Amino acid sequence: MRVGTFVLAAQFPGQGQGEALHRAVRSAEVAEEAGLDAVWLAEHHFVPYGVCPSAVTLAALLLGRTRRIRVGTAVSVLPSAHPVALGEQAALLHLTSGGRFSLGVGRGGPWVDLEVFGSGLRAYEEGFPESLDLLLRWLTEPRVASLGERFAFREVPVVPRPDELLADGPEGPEVIVACTSPKSVRLAAERGLPMLLGMHCGDEEKAEMVGLWRSHALASGVAPEVVAAAPHVSAGVAQIEDHRAQAAETLLKAMPGWLKQGLDAHVTVDGRHRAMRDPVQYTELLCDLHPVGTPRLAADRIAATSEKTGITRFAFLVEGSGDLAATEENVRRLGADVLPLLG
Repeated sequence: MRVGTFVLAAQFPGQGQGEALHRAVRSAEVAEEAGLDAVWLAEHHFVPYGVCPSAVTLAALLLGRTRRIRVGTAVSVLPSAHPVALGEQAALLHLTSGGRFSLGVGRGGPWVDLEVFGSGLRAYEEGFPESLDLLLRWLTEPRVASLGERFAFREVPVVPRPDELLADGPEGPEVIVACTSPKSVRLAAERGLPMLLGMHCGDEEKAEMVGLWRSHALASGVAPEVVAAAPHVSAGVAQIEDHRAQAAETLLKAMPGWLKQGLDAHVTVDGRHRAMRDPVQYTELLCDLHPVGTPRLAADRIAATSEKTGITRFAFLVEGSGDLAATEENVRRLGADVLPLLG
């Protein structure tokens, strides 16, 4: 069982953006001190929901400040990035960190980002497979050319080569795909790539997605041993306190205000209607689904999710209190009080 944190750099009402980023960095540093396995970094643009606009940049900072813990993106948004540029950055972080970097990628949403960065709505609606395949080629081949609809260029050498780490090290950085629909599950499965499953999903839904991934991966010719060992990641929320009601109260006091101002700030590129969750009901749902409560309750919920889904890697949002000291204490308790109960 490998437990890590999911860092959004959330800007809560009344807080500055620098405060949110400082809390994000400190929570990652404390995660290494607490013995956690990984830190997963989110990426958003133009909204207080999360004020980190470049997960790979923040990953570089944290890899430099840590020595053991794995650092990954959750996720880098491919429609807003050039896959070759992202591949170069991933290779650089993989090589210079000794193989501690994981590259999580996703399709993102139909947000105004697509207009600002010039990629357009088509990159979101149709271009993700082309971008993903070009990225994978860049991370596995010595020279790459492209004749795609969106990316067309002559053959160029891959520099730096991500497979030149160590003789006994991984050939390149791990690539993981955020999956929110059967279509994205099948896309990841066809390529044998593990999934990152969102914190809004319960155990039954995640188990169904893992089952679909396994069957489709096998049907696509992915080796059975790769399918059996696929290191999927389950995202969630963790708040560890002495009483379950106390932990839920901490989140219910802080998270709805953050969710409302953060989600309301999202602007679609084409004016399409957005159905937004009720912030209080969503927070209550997260408290019910995830390890929010005592260490024993938290360990039992993590173990139950693993048993039902087969997932053994977890990324938990730990900044739900919105407070720096409380976030640091939450991370420490996750390491000191919950991990030993998981064995």
